[in-house]
Amino acid sequence: MSFLKGKTAIITGAGRAVLSDGRCGSIGYGIATAYAKEGANLVITGRNVKKLEDAKEELERLYGISVLIVQADVNAGADNEAVVANVVEKAMEAFGRIDVLINNAQASASGVTLADHTTQQFDLALYSGLYAAFYYMKACYPHLKQTKGTVINFASGAGLFGNFGQCAYAAAKEGIRGLTRVAATEWAKDGINVNIICPLAWTAQLEQFEKAYPQAFQENVKMPPAGHYGDSEREIGRVCVQLASEDFKYLTGETLTLEGGMGLRP
Repeated sequence: MSFLKGKTAIITGAGRAVLSDGRCGSIGYGIATAYAKEGANLVITGRNVKKLEDAKEELERLYGISVLIVQADVNAGADNEAVVANVVEKAMEAFGRIDVLINNAQASASGVTLADHTTQQFDLALYSGLYAAFYYMKACYPHLKQTKGTVINFASGAGLFGNFGQCAYAAAKEGIRGLTRVAATEWAKDGINVNIICPLAWTAQLEQFEKAYPQAFQENVKMPPAGHYGDSEREIGRVCVQLASEDFKYLTGETLTLEGGMGLRP
């Protein structure tokens, strides 16, 4: 298939990660795979260069598309506008256009209770998630306006339901949800489609969370009604492909909850 052939997508937090059984263990990489299968050129970012290099090698080899990797880390001690501007500039130099921005990257100290949370841990979640989405959206706006492109952000049930041990993560994700709705309102006139997804996927990060914080995991992570967690590529990645299409313009500004095999709930 070549639904996205000739288009360029920036996907943050898209380094290759695998589960203990060898399956795809990263939402970002699952999205990148779904986009690569549709012929899109990709700009993938992350903190871990080795994971980015592994992603590039596999995606280019399997799907014949071009992948630009840019190491980028939005954090409390960085010149974050410059960090993000560098990603956008390199994307334009390589491909000449930006059609899709997917703000997937997020770090946090999940499992640490509110009373025990430090300022540094709170900053980790807000900068890697909320501030990163803010900076990337601002930097990509003029290019997305030209292509009448798409922004896809990621929130979480942690914010919707107040998950135990996830105060900073929940705060960052709720901030992203609010930011997304404002962008949808302000950018609709420019033809930019802006949506947010609240997924529940089985990832390497969630696998590690279960081992490190079994109490928090038991309190927060419930098996979806379909009896399985969302698949990073086949379910979440495919939703992201759909949201880049004209057919899904009517969903601008909506929160989409993807629960393992249950589809979309606008």
